[in-house]
Parts: sequence; C-alpha cells; structure tokens
Amino acid sequence: MTEHAVRTDGGLELGERTVAIVGLGYVGLPIALLFAGQGFTVLGLDADRKKISSLQIGRSYLPDIADQQIASAISSGRFSPCMDYERLGEASAIIICVPTPLSAGQLPDLSYLENAAIETGKALSIGQLVVLESSTYPGTTTEVLVPILERESGLTVGKDFHVGYSPERIDPGNKQFAVRDIPKVVSGVTSDCLRRTESIYCEVFQSVVRVSSPEVAEMTKLLENTYRLVNISFINEMAILCDGLGIDLWEAIEAAKTKSFGYSAFYPGPGVGGHCIPVDPQYLQWRAGEFGLKSGFIELSERVNQSMIDYLADRVEGVSESNCSTRTALIYGAAYKKDVDDIRESPSIALMERLQDRGFIVSYHDPLVREVWVNGKRMRSVALTEERLSQSDCVIIMTDHTGIPIDRIVSHARGILDTRNVTAGYSERHIDRVGSGNFGNYRKNPHR
Repeated sequence: MTEHAVRTDGGLELGERTVAIVGLGYVGLPIALLFAGQGFTVLGLDADRKKISSLQIGRSYLPDIADQQIASAISSGRFSPCMDYERLGEASAIIICVPTPLSAGQLPDLSYLENAAIETGKALSIGQLVVLESSTYPGTTTEVLVPILERESGLTVGKDFHVGYSPERIDPGNKQFAVRDIPKVVSGVTSDCLRRTESIYCEVFQSVVRVSSPEVAEMTKLLENTYRLVNISFINEMAILCDGLGIDLWEAIEAAKTKSFGYSAFYPGPGVGGHCIPVDPQYLQWRAGEFGLKSGFIELSERVNQSMIDYLADRVEGVSESNCSTRTALIYGAAYKKDVDDIRESPSIALMERLQDRGFIVSYHDPLVREVWVNGKRMRSVALTEERLSQSDCVIIMTDHTGIPIDRIVSHARGILDTRNVTAGYSERHIDRVGSGNFGNYRKNPHR
C-alpha cells in the first residue's frame, strides 16, 4: 500500500498545533523552522548547550539557514529552543531527529535514539504522537523505540499514544528543492498512528506519501541512499577505468544523458561522505546479517568507495613527483559536499590522513570549515594566497564550493588534481582531472 495525499487546510485543531523537535541538527532545525513557518508553535530540544545558546540569541550554526530565519522564528514566539525535556508534555506531537551514526566497529549506534526515547517516554502523556525521522534499519521503530516509550511511560502504543516513522529527506546545500516541496513518506505502527502522522505532516508538506508500515518507510530511506552509494561507487570505478584507457568519462556522461530513458547521470568524485550515504547502507547490511543475508552490491560498493582514497593519494604522488619538488599538498575543501560545513565521513579528511601517512606536509582551505582533526591533531584552514598556491607541489580540489576561485588556483598552482571537474575547459597541462583520461598524458608531459 503506497498512497498519496495532498495537504488540505484546517486539518488540525488549534490545540494540536504545538510540536516538539528533539535534535536540532541538519535535519531537526530545518524541520523546526518549517513547522514554525506554517504557524505551529515549536519547542526545539537538543542536548548540546552550545546549539541552544546560539539559537536563543538568533544565531544559526548551519550554512543553509540564515541568522535572520532563526531570529524571526524566535521573535514571532513560534520557536523556543531549550534543553528541558519535561516540556515535551506541552506538545501534541514529538518528532525525533537525533543522529544515528556507526560505532567504531561499523555497527549501528542507537545510543542517541535510545536516550531521546527514554526522555520522551518519561514525559509522554495520553494522546501524544511520537514520530521518528532519524535514518535507521527496518524494525527500529517497533523493536527499539516503541518498547522504550511504553516502558518509561507505562502507556500502550495505539491505545494511549501514537507512533509513526517518517524518513528525513533533507539535502544540505541543495538550493533547488525547498524542504516542504519534497514529498514526505509517512507510516504508523497502527492505522490510527498512521492517520495521526499523516494529518500533522499534511499541514506543512505539499505532498504526503503513505506506506503500510514503519519497516517499509525505514527501508525507503535505506533504499534511496544505497541506490546512491552503489551508483556513485560505480561511476568512480568507471573514472578509474577511463583514466587508464585515456577516455574522458565526463564527456561520455554528457553524451549518455541525451538518452531520454533508462539512464540517470551520476558523476565521479573523491568518494561519498556525510551521514547518510556511507552510513545507511551499513545499517541495511547489518540488519540483513541478522537474518543470515547480505548484499553483494553494498559490500562491493563500500570497497570501491574506500579504495578511492588510495587512488587519489597515488594520483597526488604522481603530480608531486612530476614536479620534482618536496612533498607538500594543499587541499581545497574539507566538507564532504559543496556549500556545507559538514565533515562527517568526509573523503577530504581521509585523504589528508593518507597523505600525511605517506610523508606529505598537508594543509587545507575551506571557507566553511575553520578546523578539523587529522591523525589526532587539530588543523586550521589556511588562507588561499597566491604564495601558498605556488609553493604547494599539488593542489587537490576535493569540494566544489560555490565561489571557488578557480582562475586563481589554475594561474598559481604548480600542479592540480581536480576531483570535481571544475577545471573543465582549462587546457593547462599541470591540471589532472579525475575521470578525464588525461593522467597518462600528464605524467608524460608535466607542466614545469
């Protein structure tokens, strides 16, 4: 059962238009502002005191959200950030948007979710709705969240309170799609739970998609991101092949895009990063293992993704050796994708570590990331001066932030490894573009 519903006016009573958002990160804060913008009273909770303090003075900590948006929501009286979980009782609906990372052993880490569920359960009252939006494996809502809520509250799901799952679809840095315009998948533990979940999201999203169970909704999120992992890893493997064959994969992709069916374009890069794409497929793989199953595609894609760092390190060494200089590398971009400050699972950090392990002196510049930790030591973003560009053996473009000074980089860098194709159109021989098929020619005819 997959059905679509379109938002209708007046779906909730006035007393039901108060929601609490637990977790004010890349998912929770945009959701909180969306509800506030649609006339809801929003209580925002987070365990990070720095985040709450920043929000209370009208300051944003996310690149996608301007300070004015925060200040306006607070001054309107519709958004109240705090750390007091006892206030959850004020809301008719509680939406949980906490992190669900991998542990050091690459296993699902549900500690943030479990803690949020405990605090929510303590404050839970009859008639409230709890919706989980955090990405997780199929079965988490019914097997982890519900038992904790029932234990801590003494109430029964489907009878005393309602529980739903709605996978987040936030895409940081994406200016093309507004949050409320992205169709919202919803589910419920019972039919009444589904009805309640659907009714509240119909108030703020243009389109709502009902599915038959939380497990289907949880799988929907994992399917979306596993699809992206597999295809990104595939196209990166094609880039390695084309480099060896002397073929420009970027040109081939543009030609393939002209087919009006049966093809979706993916582009080479330094490897996947962020919370979702590298993490979610591992949640699915772990869950499959609980049933004696595994995905060969996920396993292979993960190996290809991880191999990109060594491949890039080899390419950097090739550029540096061609220049016959000391081994220094300057990386442009520490964030995992353009126009965000998120460094979770960033290929840039992994490459910095790998190059340091190979004896390189490494520095980085990122206009959105002030500092990072590499091999246990703190590094700060350096100024992208002409002198620093010219003194680095290789400048590696890892993140194509809007406004990247590509002309200055091309003019002053001694050697460039471009993983994002932002130097397309430049014919200088000191530029090596991943996937362009020019690596062999670069090594034979290095720029001096």
